[in-house]
Amino acid sequence: MSYYYLFASDGGVFTFGGAPFFGSTGNIKLNKPIVGAAVTPTGKGYWLFASDGGVFTFGDAAFFGSLGNVKLNQPIVGGAASATGGGYYLVGADGGIFTFGDALFFGSTGNIKLNKPVVAIMVAPDGKGYWIIATDGGIFTFGSAQFFGSTGNIKLNKPVVGGVAASTGRGYVLVATDGGVFCFGEVTFFGSTGNLRLNAPVITIKP
Repeated sequence: MSYYYLFASDGGVFTFGGAPFFGSTGNIKLNKPIVGAAVTPTGKGYWLFASDGGVFTFGDAAFFGSLGNVKLNQPIVGGAASATGGGYYLVGADGGIFTFGDALFFGSTGNIKLNKPVVAIMVAPDGKGYWIIATDGGIFTFGSAQFFGSTGNIKLNKPVVGGVAASTGRGYVLVATDGGVFCFGEVTFFGSTGNLRLNAPVITIKP
């Protein structure tokens, strides 16, 4: 990937490597914090997802529904676009998966006892699988998604909160709340906010 975004819990958006800016919720009073984001396949927009399942759209990102009026067993902790951009996934802290639009279901960790709670989901570029990410950087694979490594056995300064898969499907990047970035497989490191003082914690990373 040639550029990427970092998104904060207030919906603030940080751009790196020439990533285009389409707006944010940084100046909006939110019912619940932003916990995930997804960039459209065209690169001309993005979605922001809140912990109550609320969905905010920017640029060419389309709205396919939300969980804002649904009573959840666990809060939403992340989201991801489908491979086509015609839908998206929301994931709960227990790894429960909610699909919208053309997003396909391949399984979940909703019935598994986890060492650490889930924080994010990454979709395989072929649209036939996804990775679920835990706070320790543990990775769960479903469908066509392959395992390339994790931070599950590493002592982290801050917990992992998000990730993004390489466009080839042959790697991924994980990000921590301080903006620390961990690369696996076929990805390139461009920098991080791990050494900066942030107004709000980072909640995900997207190309």
